[in-house]
Amino acid sequence: MTLGTSRGYRLFQVVNGIILTGVVAVTLYPFINIIARSFSEERYIISGEVNLIPRGFNLTTYRIVASDPMFWINYRNTVIYTVVATIISIVLTTCYAYVLSKKRLKGRNTLVGIALFTMFFSGGLIPNYVLITSLGLKNSIWAIVLPNAINVFNLLVMKAFFESLPHELEEAAAIDGLNTYGILWRVVLPLSKAVIATMVLFYAVSFWNSWFAAFLYMNESELFPVTVYLRNLIAGATGAEAAGAAASEVTQAAANIQSVTIVLTVLPILAVYPFVQRYFVSGVMLGAVKG
Repeated sequence: MTLGTSRGYRLFQVVNGIILTGVVAVTLYPFINIIARSFSEERYIISGEVNLIPRGFNLTTYRIVASDPMFWINYRNTVIYTVVATIISIVLTTCYAYVLSKKRLKGRNTLVGIALFTMFFSGGLIPNYVLITSLGLKNSIWAIVLPNAINVFNLLVMKAFFESLPHELEEAAAIDGLNTYGILWRVVLPLSKAVIATMVLFYAVSFWNSWFAAFLYMNESELFPVTVYLRNLIAGATGAEAAGAAASEVTQAAANIQSVTIVLTVLPILAVYPFVQRYFVSGVMLGAVKG
């Protein structure tokens, strides 16, 4: 009798399938419920009758948000901020991590210590605000990009990955005449697609969802990312009244505006994730198996 045909193994498969199905259901239910609420009428939302299927299907709140030109301006800003910030962060993190992975580097421990120090200690909100203001970065993309360009956790993950690569490959490339930059570009990076894709996803999600930096350092609504727009929509700083909605539409928007904003914020990331999923799965398992 083989393992695959044994009674104990079949029982394990059944129990494992039941447990995983339960985990999937618990994980998906809140998101499906949010989607259902975003398409439901106000009276069903207030009475708590919405579960997995929209009740009184309507697109009132989506139409109110989409009809505001500022929403699309801020959405464009978010795309630009996320793309630019992610590219800069990946370049800086990759270069820094590659340098730290070289044990022969003089002052390596000091550079690692500087990075770790910033992971646990920061100047605080007021000093950061004074610094950004004194550098003239307010009301610009750089106020969002530069202060958070390197995430120390991502840096350490990439450093560990670079350290796991065979040193013989770099030595062979050096014998063939490649310099440090050539080795990084032509040898190391092609072998690092998994970790780079994982870091791209981490950084992109972080910058896409970020709103506090823009809320703090930007005074012009035309420069806001969409997260700040949606935050203001929920808080009442802007609303359906500004879009010229009727009283009944204002009531509807107030009932499910939070659900709509969550869907609008999460949807782009969900659309991107399938394209990097195979790299992401490989990236999060880095270092889990050796040999």
